Amino acid sequence: MTAGLLENFLMRVQAVQHQAGSWSTPLPSDLDGADTWVLAFASPDTPPDAPALKQLSAAFPQSVVMGCSTAGEIAGDAVHDDSICVAVAQFEHTRLRVARTLLSAPADTAAAGERLAAALIRPEGGQALRAVFVLSDGVCVNGSTLVRALHAALPAGVLVTGGLAGDAERFKRTWVLDGSGVHVRHIMALGLYGDRLVTGQASEGGWVDFGPRRQITRSSGNVLYELDGKPALALYKAYLADRAAGLPGTGMLFPLDVCAADTPEQRVVRTLVGVDEGAQSVTFAGDLPEGGYARLTRSSTERLVDSAARAADVALQGMPGPSLAVSVSCVARRIVLGQHTDDEVEAVASRLPAGAVHVGFYSYGEIAPGRAPGSCALHNQTMTITAYGER
Repeated sequence: MTAGLLENFLMRVQAVQHQAGSWSTPLPSDLDGADTWVLAFASPDTPPDAPALKQLSAAFPQSVVMGCSTAGEIAGDAVHDDSICVAVAQFEHTRLRVARTLLSAPADTAAAGERLAAALIRPEGGQALRAVFVLSDGVCVNGSTLVRALHAALPAGVLVTGGLAGDAERFKRTWVLDGSGVHVRHIMALGLYGDRLVTGQASEGGWVDFGPRRQITRSSGNVLYELDGKPALALYKAYLADRAAGLPGTGMLFPLDVCAADTPEQRVVRTLVGVDEGAQSVTFAGDLPEGGYARLTRSSTERLVDSAARAADVALQGMPGPSLAVSVSCVARRIVLGQHTDDEVEAVASRLPAGAVHVGFYSYGEIAPGRAPGSCALHNQTMTITAYGER
């Protein structure tokens, strides 16, 4: 991990970690200010009244404090559990504004996205909105709907990235964090304003299609019932052969590559999270558009790690030294990689420019541009990287 304060005439960044009851270095409270972003990723088992969270808020009373629970915290070149990984970025020319909204039910997702966009869309300090970073509840939200609502309501050209909070592998309770504490069933969004902001972004999965492309003939939201008019679960089992006995867990090794019928270029990966023997259906961590198309994918440890390296090469290209790189990867990707999870994080960290800080988390869904220019999507099993700097 980058140690100590790194600065030039523009952005100042520092990373610090809390583990085993203490901070790795004193919290850099001298960076506190209205245009300072404090980004914290924490173990889902962190108590709401944890002293470390109180210390973080006390050290940065004027700053934008923002964070969430995770399925693994990323700091520098390593993945951690039972920690709080923090990046502090003080901007010189970029203005910040944060919004938070309650998610009353999954059906409220679109309206929640519209509320957040409305709170961020107007200029800040006379400067236009350039980028939005989102952290959302991970179990009560419809992530696909959230992304569509935000993208539709925000001005064209605004970069939207982020992720859905995690709860390790339990999928029961997630939360987001601001300076006032922990909030369940909420969504937060940070707006970054000004033409001196420099951003870099890339997303890579490393998954390779195999088998025939099939039409999604019956689906409802994230539940897939039929492919080519045949029961989805039966088809999945036929492809998995002897691995089918391990469903739904083994399904993470074979996610679907999905696209809508009218936008075949906007393909996304969807992770299998559940099966229903009675309905012969398969549930995924994101919507599957009825009438669209799906194809099974597979990968290897080497391909997954290489894809993270490619994402880093693109996102960090031309980034100034003192910058912040935020990686959001997928809990299912971590499960598939197993003991090699650190390898993909190391692949990203090894490409950081001198003076950059790297933090992130393993999520229940990644928010990033899609494959088509100007698009935005909810991704699964994808390494997404967003970098921020100033010129």
